[in-house]
Amino acid sequence: MLEMTSNKLAALKRLSDVNGVIGALAIDQRGSLKKMIMAAGTESVEDNSIIRFKNLVSEELTPYSTSILLDPEYGLPAAKVRSKDAGLLVAYEKTGYDATAVGRLPDLLPEWSVKRLKDAGADAVKFLLYYDVDEDEKINEYKHVFMERIGSECAAEDIPFFLEIVTYDAKYNNAKSKEYAKVKPHKVIEAMKEFSKPQYNVDVLKVEVPVDMNFVEGFAKGETVYSDEEAAAYFKEQSEATALPFIFLSAGVSAEVFQETLKFAKKSGSTFNGVLCGRATWKNGVEPFASNGEQAGRAWLRENGKKNIEELNAVLKESASSWFDKIKNTHDVPGNTLQYA
Repeated sequence: MLEMTSNKLAALKRLSDVNGVIGALAIDQRGSLKKMIMAAGTESVEDNSIIRFKNLVSEELTPYSTSILLDPEYGLPAAKVRSKDAGLLVAYEKTGYDATAVGRLPDLLPEWSVKRLKDAGADAVKFLLYYDVDEDEKINEYKHVFMERIGSECAAEDIPFFLEIVTYDAKYNNAKSKEYAKVKPHKVIEAMKEFSKPQYNVDVLKVEVPVDMNFVEGFAKGETVYSDEEAAAYFKEQSEATALPFIFLSAGVSAEVFQETLKFAKKSGSTFNGVLCGRATWKNGVEPFASNGEQAGRAWLRENGKKNIEELNAVLKESASSWFDKIKNTHDVPGNTLQYA
């Protein structure tokens, strides 16, 4: 079992339910959220529109989530209106990456440090890393050193480090293709193995599921890449690839698909410890907000967004494992007394 400082442990409990399951809401999107609002028919998007939508999501949905992930650029006002029982994760990375450069290199928000994020109220710091285990060694070594720096910074401030890994293949631009589906299990599992090493000081991994469910037998609407048994074996292998607590990201799939994926993970023997779920919960609320205003957006979140989270929580209750089983001395430190999942 892993050891964790009492401060990190207390913070992680604030982000979880009483059973040690993380049912977190993610709305740290910046550029992509702006594009979503514009796609709904708004010619130009002011910063205030992004801030207002984040505020709505935080106000309406954090009463049903164990915590919320926000960005410091547009999200800190939303942190102030979240449920008093919801923990706070804050993103540390610049949004996106330079598509004209090779390697999808990481970068930090220059106005922020881990210390400043902690002072702003963060219970944990999240960093998003794009990673291809098979890319040029020089590029990956740069990323390794970068993650070591962030992990050291989090260790110095005694605050949990959540590392979000989004995999890709430098040879295949289309991550939704059949070709990428064939290599995805290798990419995801090997990345998890790498960043579970102690020199990175990662406390929780936020990761993709190891297969593309659109190509799994029984889920696919067209051709398949994996049989039911092969996909299940990849979920099991992923779970055994790390001793760290790990949670799944929704990757923008529908709420229904994400919930069915979590059930499949459980059935396959995965010991995942929760979710950090964003667009699957709230993305369909962007259109009424952008087209018909704040009241319409709020109404959608109160009905449909709440329904999405409550259904997800029901799935987590049956499917997710407690991270308490992976950490020593969890009962010695008080934490969140609520039970969401």
